[in-house]
Amino acid sequence: MAEEGTAAAQEAAAQQQFVTQRIYTKDISFESPMTPNVFRQEWKPAVNVDLNTKSSRVDEEGNHEVVLTLTITAKMEEQTAFLVEVQQAGIFFVAGIEGDALRQLLSSVAPTILFPYAREAVDNLVVKGGFPALMIAPVNFDALFRQAVAQQAAEAGEVGGGVEAAPEGATH
Repeated sequence: MAEEGTAAAQEAAAQQQFVTQRIYTKDISFESPMTPNVFRQEWKPAVNVDLNTKSSRVDEEGNHEVVLTLTITAKMEEQTAFLVEVQQAGIFFVAGIEGDALRQLLSSVAPTILFPYAREAVDNLVVKGGFPALMIAPVNFDALFRQAVAQQAAEAGEVGGGVEAAPEGATH
C-alpha cells in the first residue's frame, strides 16, 4: 500500500516541469539629466532601488512570461544624477504544477533566475554613462514572496473579521 503511494508521488513529480525557455531584455532606459555638471561634483549619491515582478500566461501550452523590473535612481541632493530602468524578462514552461506552487515558481524562482541578468544590464548602463559601477546586492525573492503571502493573509484576515490566517506551511 505504501509502495503504491510512493509510486504515484514519484510519477506526479516526474510529470512536473519548470524549464527556462528564453531570457531577454524587454525594455531598457538610461537618463542622466545633470551631465556634464554632475561629473564635477563629489560623488556621494543617494541611491534608491525599486524592484517589481509580474507574470502572465503566454499560451495554453504552459508558457509564462515573467518580467523583473529594476528601477535605480541616484540623486545628488535633490537632483537626479541618473535614472536606470531595466525590464528583464523570461519565458518559462511550466507543466504539472498549479496553485500556490505555481505562484511561488513565477514570483520567486523565475525572478531569482532573471536577477543576475538585470543587475548586469544596470551595471553596464551606469558605467557606460560615466558613473562608478553599482554593486546591487543579491535579493532573496523567497523571503519577499513569503512576506507578500503573509501580508495578503493579514489583509484578508482584517477584511474577514479580524482573524489573521497564516499561509499554508507558515510557522510563527
